[in-house]
Amino acid sequence: MPVEFNILPKRGLVVVRYSGYATVNDTLAATEAYVSHPEYVAGQKQLVNMTEVTGFEKNYVQFMGMQAQKTERLVRSDLQSLVAYIAPTDTSRALSAMFVRSWIDIGSVVPLVQDSESEALALLGQPEETLDALLATLAA
Repeated sequence: MPVEFNILPKRGLVVVRYSGYATVNDTLAATEAYVSHPEYVAGQKQLVNMTEVTGFEKNYVQFMGMQAQKTERLVRSDLQSLVAYIAPTDTSRALSAMFVRSWIDIGSVVPLVQDSESEALALLGQPEETLDALLATLAA
């Protein structure tokens, strides 16, 4: 699946990984799986790795509808969520820019775009330098 996630409940963090060609339906399916997961908690920080995105669906109407659904859920929780996007390529920056634009004027989401894993992890207060090191803590 082009969108996968891992929840690190003790850290209040979810790591989302996009790969290949990302569609709105892929994102919707992953979002629904995430919010129905037993370890989901409103307000979890999000680290969204878009490094391996090769392209994405440009259905802006469907995308904005999806973001409106997510916004409604976030606003109801009355919590703020920090979202750090890792976007080192032109394609990943373009996709993350769509997400960032959709969060404008939504106080419950603070989106940040970074070029590297280490920068994004530092912004989220994580001591690891890489995603592999962070995800290795799941097995510990």
